[in-house]
Amino acid sequence: MVKVAILGYGTVGSGVFEIIKENNDVVNEKSLNDIDIKYVLDLREFPGDPCENVLVHDYDVILNDPEVEIVIEVMGGLHPAYEFVKAALEAGKSVATSNKELVAKYGAELINIAKSHKRNFLFEAAVGGGIPIIRPINMHITADRIQQIAGIMNGTTNYILTKMEKEGADFDSTLKQAQDLGYAERNPEADIEGFDAVRKIAILTSLAVEKTVNFEEIYTEGISKITSDDFKYAKAMGKTIKLIAESKIDGDKVVAGVAPMLLSEDHPLYSVNGVVNGILVRGNMVGDLVFIGSGAGKLPTASAVVSDVVDCIRHLNTSTTIIWEDKKQELQSFQDSVKRFFVRTKASQPEIKEIFGDVEYVDGGMAGEGGFITGPLSEKEFEIKASDLGKIISRIRIAD
Repeated sequence: MVKVAILGYGTVGSGVFEIIKENNDVVNEKSLNDIDIKYVLDLREFPGDPCENVLVHDYDVILNDPEVEIVIEVMGGLHPAYEFVKAALEAGKSVATSNKELVAKYGAELINIAKSHKRNFLFEAAVGGGIPIIRPINMHITADRIQQIAGIMNGTTNYILTKMEKEGADFDSTLKQAQDLGYAERNPEADIEGFDAVRKIAILTSLAVEKTVNFEEIYTEGISKITSDDFKYAKAMGKTIKLIAESKIDGDKVVAGVAPMLLSEDHPLYSVNGVVNGILVRGNMVGDLVFIGSGAGKLPTASAVVSDVVDCIRHLNTSTTIIWEDKKQELQSFQDSVKRFFVRTKASQPEIKEIFGDVEYVDGGMAGEGGFITGPLSEKEFEIKASDLGKIISRIRIAD
């Protein structure tokens, strides 16, 4: 029998507890062992809850118990999660986590500590919730050079953008509706400004290049400036707007960014709507692989965590192969990356042509303004031309 401890009894932690208890026969069969939840750590009390008999408030109880083989960290945040996880690994316990902040900031370090003790630090749930994406990149696409990763990696923003598109609603009212339904936090900044998605693309890119990508160096732009009028233009172009987290890899050259983008109907992520997530991985041999599913939520995320627990049990005294070095991956300047841009402007067509040359004009049915699509331009080139033109209302990048 393998004894485990759950750190945090919030949404995901209670989901992990529920899955291990209710699907005990399935989980034990997959693990080739019996799993017993010896402890649940939380500062709160849960009278009458099934966890009550194993609830503790002192982490040292778990850390100093040699019977605990696996620690499940679902507390979230960096501190004390980092200190707890590091101590567990150094004590010879494997760790499964859903904590994207922890993995993005300290992933390489914690993987190496786990390896030095012949244990594992696994984090399938940290990026796609219930979508399997870490293992495919780490274990199943190993014969390819990964050239691109692009994804809708935040269910909150995707829900908001989908509602704006389908119902013509404005951003503020749609955000409030998302909060009322529990899809968005009271403080939604991490979601709507792209901070959640940028950590996820940093993790995936780090695994793809096997070096550490600093999420703080990745260009990040959220959706708070997207309007219902933008969707009128998108409809006129036969496109939709999604928040895309993307990295492109060409040998040692890596460029990454998070921003709203216009997707055409033939784009693999065009029809990924609502709180669903979708991730595209492009390999130089296998081509495009697309992973679509529940990117968040209690049971989908908890299911991914429990899958990691099963993997830890199967490899109790052996480290699974995750190659992610502490060595830093330098990123190309986002200013040098090339895209086409859709621009809304009050400028006349002769003024546009003088600055941008031949463009594709778009009629969104808006009085006193118009839109156009540029040819391929670097971010820097676009900013110079946009400054020269003036009269620009907004711009949105167009996905490849």
